[in-house]
Amino acid sequence: MKFISWNVNGLRACVGKEFEKSFQELDADFFCLQETKMQAGQLDLSFDGYESYWNYAEKKGYSGTAIYTRHTPSAVYYGLGTVTEDGIVYDDDSVHNHEGRMITIEYERFYLVNVYVPNAQDELKRLDYRMEWEDAFREYITALDKKKAVIICGDMNVAHQEIDLKNPKTNRRNPGFTDEERGKFTELLGSGFIDTFRTLHPEDVVYSWWSYRFKAREKNTGWRIDYFVCSERLKEEIKGASIHTQVFGSDHCPVELEIF
Repeated sequence: MKFISWNVNGLRACVGKEFEKSFQELDADFFCLQETKMQAGQLDLSFDGYESYWNYAEKKGYSGTAIYTRHTPSAVYYGLGTVTEDGIVYDDDSVHNHEGRMITIEYERFYLVNVYVPNAQDELKRLDYRMEWEDAFREYITALDKKKAVIICGDMNVAHQEIDLKNPKTNRRNPGFTDEERGKFTELLGSGFIDTFRTLHPEDVVYSWWSYRFKAREKNTGWRIDYFVCSERLKEEIKGASIHTQVFGSDHCPVELEIF
């Protein structure tokens, strides 16, 4: 099966930049979107053979996630919750569930988690919250993993290693490349998960995000911050992992996982 993840940085804007053509050409079983920046009813976008699930932020024009899938899930969950024997339970007052950052869909063999991880923001003013999110997210994912395998995809807003961004030395302490954020990603992987692209391509320098400033994409001054991370026990079932740098329409490009 083929999985695609793409931070579209505003789906309505991306639709005006040949999103539908890219969607058809990528031809995935699962197509996960982050930063849709939409509210319900603002866009009617359907594709033959797919059903879709949406998680909207309370704040208009902000964040948001969506999944298009050819395979009907047995359950759909929105946000971060507590994993129980009967499913996932949510606290409506949770600080983590107001920004539409996550959708989990469940199948017989695995969970698919589509996530848009909070940005630490300029001057790292949201770094403390980011650390809270990371701990809650890791707890949630590891609890799911005890029940069945997990595939995580999305904009995780961190370049894990120096190979994952063009200028590591000058970006130390910048959002997405702090020791704290990188450390939390290391903790996640250490909890029984693998970075699928880096596992298959340990030395490849490929980016998934470029600033709109300074002709960064033209110069390929980028960062790899979009990932497919999966349960370590799925390693032998991975058939491919790639980054579609040829696809435009956003400041991010789609990333792909082929598995099973």
